[in-house]
Parts: sequence; C-alpha cells; structure tokens
Amino acid sequence: MTEYKIALVGFGGVNRGLAQLIAERNAAWQAALGLSLKIVGVTDLFLGSIVDRNGLDAGQLVALPAEKGAFARLPGGTAEAFNETVIKQSGADIVAEATFTNPVDGEPAATFCRWALESGIHVVTTNKGPIALHGSELKALARRNNVAFEYEGAVMSGTPVIRLARQALAGAEIQGFEGILNGTSNYVLTRMKEGLSFDAAVAQAQQLGYAEADPSADVEGYDVRLKVVILANELLNAQLRVSDVACSGISAITAHDIAQASESGHCWKLIGAAQREADGSIRASVEARLLPAAHPLAAINGATNAVSFNTALVGTVTVSGPGAGRIETAFALLSDIIALHTTDRQ
Repeated sequence: MTEYKIALVGFGGVNRGLAQLIAERNAAWQAALGLSLKIVGVTDLFLGSIVDRNGLDAGQLVALPAEKGAFARLPGGTAEAFNETVIKQSGADIVAEATFTNPVDGEPAATFCRWALESGIHVVTTNKGPIALHGSELKALARRNNVAFEYEGAVMSGTPVIRLARQALAGAEIQGFEGILNGTSNYVLTRMKEGLSFDAAVAQAQQLGYAEADPSADVEGYDVRLKVVILANELLNAQLRVSDVACSGISAITAHDIAQASESGHCWKLIGAAQREADGSIRASVEARLLPAAHPLAAINGATNAVSFNTALVGTVTVSGPGAGRIETAFALLSDIIALHTTDRQ
C-alpha cells in the first residue's frame, strides 16, 4: 500500500470535495486501489494556509466554514496564504491545484504548477487556464523532472473524456470532435426550449449555482474555447492557441429561434469542435449550431456535457456525463492520482 502526501492549492468546492472523499473513503481506497492520501498542507487566497507534515484531519478541514482567514482557527494555521511554502515545503508528493480559472494568462495557477513541477512534485489539476495557455511548457517541465502532470477534470469534470480518448480510442485515428462542453449554456438552452426567456433561464442557472454572477464566460463560449484548445492539442496533436479558435455564444438566440427550431425537428446547442482538414491543419470553433434530432448531441439536455469523437476506424463515438459538480470534479483529481499511482507501479 502506498501513502501519498498531498497539498491542496485552493480550498473551494473542488478541493474541499477531495478532502471529503479522503475523510470518507481512504480506508476503502487502501483495500481496493492500494493507495491512501494524507493531506499535509492547504492554501487558499481567502481562507489562509496550514501545514502539518504528520497529516491534517480531512474531516476537520471539510467542516471549516468558508470565512476569510478561517485556517487561523486551526492549530498551526494562519490567515495568510503562503502558497509557495505549502507547495514546496509541506513535504507533499502531489499538489492538487484547484484555484479559479484565469482565461487571460492562466495565473496564478500556472505559477503554482511550475513551483511544484520544478520541485519534483506531481501535479493534478482541474484548472483550464494553465493547460490551455501553458500546456506544452508545463508538460515539458514535468517530463524534465520525471513527475506527472495530469488534468482530466479540466474539460468534462468527472467524466474521463481525455483518458478515454487517449486509451480506449488509441489506434482508432481520431479525426475530430464536437461537444457540448459547458453545462450552464446547455441548461439555459434546455430551459428556453421549455418556454423560459434567455434572461429567465440564466437567472435560474444562477440560482442553482450553475452560472456565476457574470455568466459571460459560459453563455458567450469563452469557457468552451479553452476546453476546445485542450482537447485539440491533446488528442489531435494540434498547437492551437486560444486566439486560433473562432468563438461565439448563445446570447443572441431568441425564444423565436428556439420555437422555429422545434417546429422543424431541430434544436440549438453550443458546440465546441475541432477537425483535421485534408492538408493536416486543424480547424476549431465554438458556436451555436442547429442540430437535427438524429444528431448524437441533440438529446443531451440540462447541465449534462457530451462529446462525439469522429474516428477513421469505428466511426462516431459519443460519451456523456456530468460536466460540473463538487464531488464529480473532485473525483477527476482522484482519477488522476490513481493514474499516476498505476504508472509508478509499472
């Protein structure tokens, strides 16, 4: 049985969810997977930071209120977020990075990842920014330091779309993909089809916690654009930058548009796609598309995500599942840890 010491960078929903899983399921993982996780440090810009090389009580961390400087309430904790100290000096084998996504430059998450990888520490992250904007650099840094850099949760949360494509579809010759990669926009379009206006559907998504106070990253396609870059670069060997992906959202779609689509047996979906062209180049886009009822993505409703892979050998393969959720995304971090554990044992 292998015990991994883990430092949590960011302690919002995702890493708090991982701590909850550790508190509840560590014993089961020991029996079923041959591994256990010990939290040795946590840092969060809002809550502060805490380090204990002997291990922190995961249940106690989960129970901590989401109040400014809350880590100062615990023995050895502080209201200051000593990010570099927690990453480099907590004795962690793995850093779980789950801070907010910055779509402009990927910071400070990219720097957090660099600190860990440069120190010979594995990184698992759910953060789209560092992967979409600095993926090649960070993967090369991980190789140079002989550590893992895993990011399964960056595209479809707990649904293992990257690993499925890399492993289960290895040799199938993926030529492209198209997907519903944002649960908020898909929820809004679903509710509009049921009769709500765009504004009312967005407001309901905000009430349910699917959409932020400023929903533009979701409804204007910016979130999906980062995911398209990640998938295209990972699965099609593209070298796309965010600016290479044409992007438009769903805010211009009206109730009349929705009704007309329904009358003709179609539906509107926000689709992120990339396709290898005859000359080998990769064309990528994010846009609202009118899909016929027979399309594999047409029946994906609510906050569910899905992606269809176009392959040369087995045709179209579609996978769907949750694209958000605290525990679901925390599971993605666990799946990355299991992947590196399996690799270590080979």
